[in-house]
Amino acid sequence: MIEVTLLGTGSPIPDPERAGPSTLARAGDQIFLIDCGRGVLQRLAAIGLGANQLSALLLTHLHSDHIADLGDVIITRWVSTFTPDAPPLPIIGPPGTAEVVAATLKAFGFDVGYRIAHHADLTGPPPVEVHEYTDGAVWDHDGVHIQCAPTDHRPVTPTIGFRVEHAGASVVLAGDTVPCESLDTLAAGAGALVHTVIRKDLIEKLPMQRIRDICDYHSSVEEAAATATRAGVGILVLTHYVPAIAPGTEDQWRALAATEFDRQIELGGDLHRVQVHPGVCTGPRDTGPVKPAE
Repeated sequence: MIEVTLLGTGSPIPDPERAGPSTLARAGDQIFLIDCGRGVLQRLAAIGLGANQLSALLLTHLHSDHIADLGDVIITRWVSTFTPDAPPLPIIGPPGTAEVVAATLKAFGFDVGYRIAHHADLTGPPPVEVHEYTDGAVWDHDGVHIQCAPTDHRPVTPTIGFRVEHAGASVVLAGDTVPCESLDTLAAGAGALVHTVIRKDLIEKLPMQRIRDICDYHSSVEEAAATATRAGVGILVLTHYVPAIAPGTEDQWRALAATEFDRQIELGGDLHRVQVHPGVCTGPRDTGPVKPAE
């Protein structure tokens, strides 16, 4: 089984009820944090976990709302790990990730220096190990295999989605994207697809062009559901709701997804959990061509 927890279901707009975009995937005794939006460590603490328990941090792309708490994750893991010679935190993301991590460590340089000066057992800066990918296998340890593939969030580029597999169960985490052939391939036959969504029908009515602009590089609820149908996944998990789901309107969002996807649909607030068991899939459907990610 792979357990998925929606740690943060919010968007770039601060929301008192929703942390920034972040998802947790637990596969066996390995724990993966996918993206690290604002407030992620508070949400992690709410389920009894800390940064020092993460097996790896996976980044789908480098938009600010998806990496807002990168520094907090790195520094908190460092200061809360008491095992001698602790291994570095693997950070896996698209090209550009190493530069962002280096800049983040530089920004926290004074803090790092203060802590090294004050604590005898902190003898060096936070240990991290950055790996950049656009396609292919990114992780293969103790029965957990993770691969990535490009997605389409242009002009944000490159962007990637991840597929986590363990003991016959599989979960795909799409990140921000419009429908694209490479995501269909990555998600084919998966037990679950975790997909960010927006309500284009609501956003397009707003007077601010800058807000309406987001419609051309995100998937609507219906588009995410159609992706899930083409890929033949067993469960569609919606997250990163724009606008935030108003209380009492959850069934509206679910009904929109159900126009394109006739299996299990999950959505909810922060800390919503979904268990994905082996064999939860039906195989891909041929519903017509979809453009490739570039």
